[in-house]
Amino acid sequence: MKIGYQGEPHSYSYRAATELFPDGDYIGHRGFAAAFGALEEGVVDRLVVPVENSTTGSVLPVLDRLPGNGGRVRFSILAEHLVEVRHTLHGIPGASIDQIREVRSHPEALAQAEYALLGLGVEAIPVYDTAGAVREVAEKGDPSVAALAPPRAGAAYGLDVLLDDVLDKAHNTTRFVVLHVGEPEVNEDDDKTTIVVTSSHTPGSLALVLTELGLRGANLTRIESRPAGDAWNYRFFIDLVHAPGPEGLKRVLDPPPANAAAVLNLGSYKAVVT
Repeated sequence: MKIGYQGEPHSYSYRAATELFPDGDYIGHRGFAAAFGALEEGVVDRLVVPVENSTTGSVLPVLDRLPGNGGRVRFSILAEHLVEVRHTLHGIPGASIDQIREVRSHPEALAQAEYALLGLGVEAIPVYDTAGAVREVAEKGDPSVAALAPPRAGAAYGLDVLLDDVLDKAHNTTRFVVLHVGEPEVNEDDDKTTIVVTSSHTPGSLALVLTELGLRGANLTRIESRPAGDAWNYRFFIDLVHAPGPEGLKRVLDPPPANAAAVLNLGSYKAVVT
């Protein structure tokens, strides 16, 4: 099975892909647009992408792509997976932490270590991938430049670990989801569902939607407001934990909440217990 992810080998997304699919054929992509495009075109069978981080919140370029591209393709979530993120500074052999003036990494990683890097007095330089940053540092060979990346990423390029645990919050964890092309599937042990709700333009309509979902037995674990297709219109991404299986989901979403103009089911899966 061909498994897509954003980034290069030894990145956090690559790690998530290998943990979820130990026997997969892994295909990295330079950005999220390319990764989703590969899934849409059938280049990969599954796509593993980050959707949120416990420090910085939702990964918005992923979230906005989950509903599909203009209705041409139906993406569905099959599973979720948590990866503990422990950033490490990697430099060329012989470099010291006092020499570092520039740190390269993916923007999400830099944001998760913003205050830690500020304390080191270094300039944060965004690049497209954590593992890609390691490769760039190795190729550059400059002792003043380091990469912020997974602990084992530097060894593949002959770099040294200059500093461990470079992050702002000790609980730093990223939640990944597995996507495929097709309608949502509900297995007997699936007890979590992600939906996108567009509420009617009436006072209190969103509050009524959320209340109705709660009264039906859903535990709303996340809600995120994002721009919809038209200017100043918004849609709401909601994660629901509910009784398992098709019947559990039916009790929550059938019929749709009365004050919802539209409800799109992005998929059901088994919740990871934290």
